[in-house]
Amino acid sequence: MLEELLGGPNFAALTTLDATGAPRTNVMWIDGTPDHLRINTELGRAKDRNMRSDPRVTVMIWDATTPNRFVEVVGTVTGTTSGREARDHIDRLSQKYSGVPYDPAWIVTERVIFEIEPQRVFACDVTLTEKRPGIWSD
Repeated sequence: MLEELLGGPNFAALTTLDATGAPRTNVMWIDGTPDHLRINTELGRAKDRNMRSDPRVTVMIWDATTPNRFVEVVGTVTGTTSGREARDHIDRLSQKYSGVPYDPAWIVTERVIFEIEPQRVFACDVTLTEKRPGIWSD
């Protein structure tokens, strides 16, 4: 299911740890393969600083059409890529999610790709077709 969700315009929640150890979560565009997830951000943002100081992350990707289908990935940042490749990558992500190139006016510093290697993957597909006691509240 991870490869399927990575292939479509499904959003990801990226959780990093800040300097105090507190979690910080951002909704992100994502792509990659089941062996290497790729998140694109801008140099200097909190998630950039957090992943550089502590490479442990959790990424949850949910199905845009069926949100109770999701994958949680606990992993480690294993590398970064910047420059033209990162700039081209944000354009591809923008096309995937919004159908247009990324607006260069939104770039304040420089784009960077964080490559994440999964250590643990949990997939959940709770496509319930009937109301069950204890799951739904009225």
